[in-house]
Amino acid sequence: MTDNSEKSEKASWTGKAALAGAAIGSAALAAALLYASRRKERTEKASSKPLPDDLPETD
Repeated sequence: MTDNSEKSEKASWTGKAALAGAAIGSAALAAALLYASRRKERTEKASSKPLPDDLPETD
């Protein structure tokens, strides 16, 4: 009878660990996607700035 309760306890622990791992993994993926999209927006914004027509001449 103790063998059954040990299996149940182990299954309960591993199930919770798997759920926590999935939650952490999905949060990390969401953070990576947000970071990449913000970086892309900054790059597009920086490259879309028009250059002034009369640049100062330097020697």
